[in-house]
Amino acid sequence: MQVIDHQPHAWFLLEDDSGLLLDLECHHSAVSCSVLIRLNEEELAEYRRDGHAYLDRLAQAIHHSAPILAISTSPYKARKLRGYDDQVLQAIREWQAQDQPGGAATRQD
Repeated sequence: MQVIDHQPHAWFLLEDDSGLLLDLECHHSAVSCSVLIRLNEEELAEYRRDGHAYLDRLAQAIHHSAPILAISTSPYKARKLRGYDDQVLQAIREWQAQDQPGGAATRQD
């Protein structure tokens, strides 16, 4: 797994053997949680067409749909991937170590 794009303080786009994954932080009142989804075919097509700007829009749509809240009817709620936390964190750390002067690996979001 590797980071291939990001928006500071908003999201990371990662790639693994099975496709592209979007990792974003959702904050709603006192509740905060990371949401990781695999891009579906429609989202992949939009990303190929509009790139980074599309991911900004998608991240906003996911955030505003409140998939982390128990009462949410967000279409992204059922798509939230589980069991990837360690892989995502490791990929972000490796990416940051390459990207930061002196190799400092601190998450900036």
